[in-house]
Amino acid sequence: MSESLDLLIIGAGPAGLSAADAAAREGLNYLVIEKGTIADTIRHYPVGRPLFSTVNELEMREGTLKPVREKPTREELLSHYIHFVLDHNIQINNDEEVTEIDRLKAEGFLVRTTQGEYKTARVLFAIGAMAHPRRLNIPGEDLPKVHHTFVEPYPYVRKDALVVGGGNSAAEAALFLSEEGARTTLAIWREDWENRDPKAGAMKHWVRGPLEHEIAAGRLHVILYKQIVEISEPEVTLVTDNGETLTIANAVVFVLIGSDADLSLLKKLGVKTEPGKLTEVPVYDPETFETNIPGLYVAGHFTHARHIKEAIAVPRRVVPLIALSLRTAVERVPGTPTDTLLRRS
Repeated sequence: MSESLDLLIIGAGPAGLSAADAAAREGLNYLVIEKGTIADTIRHYPVGRPLFSTVNELEMREGTLKPVREKPTREELLSHYIHFVLDHNIQINNDEEVTEIDRLKAEGFLVRTTQGEYKTARVLFAIGAMAHPRRLNIPGEDLPKVHHTFVEPYPYVRKDALVVGGGNSAAEAALFLSEEGARTTLAIWREDWENRDPKAGAMKHWVRGPLEHEIAAGRLHVILYKQIVEISEPEVTLVTDNGETLTIANAVVFVLIGSDADLSLLKKLGVKTEPGKLTEVPVYDPETFETNIPGLYVAGHFTHARHIKEAIAVPRRVVPLIALSLRTAVERVPGTPTDTLLRRS
């Protein structure tokens, strides 16, 4: 077992990096554990496409993210986060997955990973909300031509492609496929297609505008559907919202109907959850982001503060409160693992 930590952070996305930066500023002995790579969720965004968010909502330090155009691409943002880690010597263990967390009798946690064990006074979950893509649960969904994430359109030029979904990810995938030469169909629920309210999850106007241009040009077809019935090797059968059964030939299917965070470790520890805007989220104090388990905190995309801007901002408020709780604990119980923190402060 390695030395005792003040704070172990799970996840190296924007929230995790912000938390690590704040922990270093507070003089905490911290470590970030990431099962994939730095900003792993962003690495799985579509290749070369601009993000929805503006620079001031994404950058780790004001004025440090300088994209070529108004909004950064996936590659520009990845480079920004990676160089932030390198420039500030953020302590991250990549390719290491947390497998189990036990509460210690006195205070703190024992965290087991695929690489070892860590004793830590506090734990901050900063995992993404894309661990489990949602499924249609229909026959044929496990065929090789079916994908639950979209990365690039180039293998599908002059091929028939079907995108199922109603959010920005599905709309953007359909747009990108159509623009790059795939014969594309977007299957979307009528209420999603007719939704124009950004607060109710309507697709962004800078996606809808070009999408409607592709439709007008005859390169993109939209089907308002009620149910996807079956996927087979050459085609997909669906029912439209007016009850008509259609069979659509295609070479590839993208099922982009959302995803959920992996809350299994939190639930095993006894953390309470509640319905969120798009998915289940942990219950936490809105000021401290501490859960009902003392010493266990949450931040990032799977909380109610799910936008990247908030994912970066929240740890900057929460980690100083964690540091304060550790100093109070040290003063109350001399000789604890956080005693080094008291000497540094």
